[in-house]
This record gives sequence, C-alpha cells and structure tokens, in this order.
Amino acid sequence: MKNTVSTLLGQKQSGDKITMLTAYDYTTARIMDECGVNSILIGDSLGMVMLGYENTLPVTMDDMVHHTAAVSRGAENAFVVADMPFMSYQVSVEDAVINAGRLIKEGGANAVKLEGGAEVCAQIKAIVNASIPVVAHLGLTPQSVNVFGGFKVQGKSLGKAKKLIEDALLIQEAGACAVVLEGIPAQIAEIITKKLFIPTIGIGAGNGCDGQVLVYQDMLGLTTGHTPKFVKRFAEVGALMRQGISEYISETKSGAFPAAEHTYSVDENVVNELMEEC
Repeated sequence: MKNTVSTLLGQKQSGDKITMLTAYDYTTARIMDECGVNSILIGDSLGMVMLGYENTLPVTMDDMVHHTAAVSRGAENAFVVADMPFMSYQVSVEDAVINAGRLIKEGGANAVKLEGGAEVCAQIKAIVNASIPVVAHLGLTPQSVNVFGGFKVQGKSLGKAKKLIEDALLIQEAGACAVVLEGIPAQIAEIITKKLFIPTIGIGAGNGCDGQVLVYQDMLGLTTGHTPKFVKRFAEVGALMRQGISEYISETKSGAFPAAEHTYSVDENVVNELMEEC
C-alpha cells in the first residue's frame, strides 16, 4: 500500500513508528521499498555522501531534481520526500513555490522538505496552498552550519528549547504535514511530539519521536571517519564491498576471472575457418 500524508498521520495516532531512510538512486530506493520502509528522503546530504562536498551548501536544484527522479522511479510504495537545497526557498516565497513545484513535477516527489521555523512559515503556507505537502525541519539544520559554527546539538538552554517548541507549533499551523527533529535533546523532542498532531521524525532526537530517519550510508557502514553519536550501524556493507572488490582485482590479474561459466562460445568449425583465413 502506498504511504501517504494520511497514512503517516495514522501511524502517529496509532503509535506505529514511522521508518524513513535517505536514498539517492533508483537501485537503493527499490531495495528500501521492497523492505517496506515508510518513507524515503532524498536529502541534500547527497552533497556529502554522493558528491563529496564538505557540507550541504553547494547542492543545487538540478542536483536535487536529478536524484529525486531516480529515487521516485524505484519507490513504488514509500512516501518520497525531497529536500529543498540552500537558497532555493530563502530568498522569496515565489522562488520557494517554483522550486518546490520542480521537485514534484520533474522529480516525482510526494512532498518537499525545508529547514527553519517561524522564518519560513510564509514559504510553507504558500507551498501547501499550491497543493504540495511540506515536511519541516527543526533543530540542527545543516544549511545553517555557518551560523551554528558547526554541527552542534540545539535546544539545550531553556530559551532555545522554548524557541524550538514555538517554532514547531508555528510550522504546524502554517500547514506542514510532518517535521524532522535533528540533533536536539530527547526530552525536548518528546515534549514537541506530544504537543503536535503532525508526526515528528527524529535523527539524534531520541526514541520519543513518532519515527526515525538515518542516512543509509551511515547505518550500513559505508562511511568512514567520525560517526555521530546518534548513528547505529545495522550492517557493515562497506567492509563487504571492499572484500568483493579486492577479490575481483585479484582474480582478474591472475586470470581466474572470467572463467568458462562467465564466457560465451561459438562452434569450433567457425573458429577453425576463421583461423585458416587468418
């Protein structure tokens, strides 16, 4: 059954946790969809995990449309959410609606996601009025990395925690259908979840949220270097890939691959005639 805004809301109401993972290509999206994940997010995290940038800021609308379209073709049942990249919605409400429309029309997404609270409520209202579902994003918002001075936990002081709660209520009133809570204390995320009637999706926000999202390269062990505290590695696919690639190199160099079972043949008479002509 296709996951929709309504089914996700129903999961919140029934206490059935929502599952979301990032994906950036057709093959990965198809596997996730077959496994039954509720939602797939084409995050602007593709800037780092797919394109090798230092952060999400260089990602363009064309990047997002390209990857969203690939994922949409592989996701039959998952609710597909596409990130709106940096400066695709901040400049004006008109820009926000036009760019959100591209992710739906050209990318095939079911919803768009944008970062921020009170300051983006006008954009949320306008996009929703254009019949496009919006997922909001509060807390550690990666597009604000330069303002935050790095990827730091948000909402630890009383004042900042109150601001998060206020923003959550405002984006709900503006028409958001769900909100991602990233990098905030679990207790604050739980308070927000109880106050909202729309689903909350946590990443580094504890298990009191209505659902969880992870970057799939992190949870499958494909990334190296620093691993955020909130990441659990559910498999070590990176190690398996390295093993397989190393074996391919070894067998190719030794001549063991391709073997007879990987090779096409032709009738010996054809070969003999060719040899005589040569």
